[in-house]
Amino acid sequence: MCESRMKKLLIVVLLPILSLIHACATTPGAIMPDQPVSIYPTTGSVERLDSIIDKLIPTTAKIEILADGFSWAEGPLWVEKGQYLLFSDVPKNIVYKWKDGEGKSVYLQPSGDTSEVDSGGSTEGANGLLLDDNDQLILCQHGDRRLAVMDAPLDNPRPQFNTITDNWQNKRFNSPNDAAFYKNGEIYFTDPPYGLANYPNVINRQIAFNGVYKVDHSGHATMLVDDIIRPNGIAFSPDYKTLYIANSEERRVVWFVYDVTDDGLLRNKRIFFDATAQLSAKNKGLADGMKVNQQGYIFATGPGGVLVFSPQGKHLGTVRTGQATANVAFGNNGQYLYMTASRYLMRIKLVNE
Repeated sequence: MCESRMKKLLIVVLLPILSLIHACATTPGAIMPDQPVSIYPTTGSVERLDSIIDKLIPTTAKIEILADGFSWAEGPLWVEKGQYLLFSDVPKNIVYKWKDGEGKSVYLQPSGDTSEVDSGGSTEGANGLLLDDNDQLILCQHGDRRLAVMDAPLDNPRPQFNTITDNWQNKRFNSPNDAAFYKNGEIYFTDPPYGLANYPNVINRQIAFNGVYKVDHSGHATMLVDDIIRPNGIAFSPDYKTLYIANSEERRVVWFVYDVTDDGLLRNKRIFFDATAQLSAKNKGLADGMKVNQQGYIFATGPGGVLVFSPQGKHLGTVRTGQATANVAFGNNGQYLYMTASRYLMRIKLVNE
């Protein structure tokens, strides 16, 4: 083949390829070869009400569906050392494990309704999950109506538990739901009635109100709040001077905020944000679980998905999952927000600076 014909052939073959590369390089939001493409199905959208949210969630971020088929997914917990996520399926009495490249698997069963104690007829499993400084798994157990720690290492789980606390003034809790560590290692937790047998027509409760408590290192529980109708999600600000508590009540979808005193008590209750007007058939979900990032921004499940707030209580936007969303967790060293949303496990990329 002569040299001139070879050149023409190269131009015919290479010109479309070079044009495509140029178009990708100059088109905003185009996918470049070195830009990762999700292997998971995507859903929903991000509603952006303030430009600040662009500093938290990339404008190109998609909501990925990682797993499905759950009855009510809850309590996500990222385990950094193992690079996997643990989360509860409350009605199925199971804690699942999810790992990138491996998918979901049963991690712990039963998780919250065991034969160790009398559940009073409840069959509900664990809800919120925590990891302490010794890498011990702590569970808010609905059925057993207690906070408990798994009596096994994380990499070799088994359904054996030791009670942290199960009563206040010798009265059994309703169903511990969500929890957060204070700076001194004490655990603050909410105790709504959702896990009680025959809810909402419960007959076996021993505490008349739905409280918020803290438990010290000896297992002694102190009641902090008794006037929130449905206390649910709970989280501290990064400096531990502020505590946020969600009220998962249809008639009043609000988040309360308290000042934390030097001795760990709460004062100056006030409304942080009221989303009652946002609740609709289109915007499913009540004020439920939440997490606060290192800059103090709050990611709280509520009507429509995950609402993002500034520390001052300004609604910056919503991660619209399309599902009633239960709880969230930061993972992969802050690179992702994991979300348990009804029957799904989801995640979205975050800005990680």
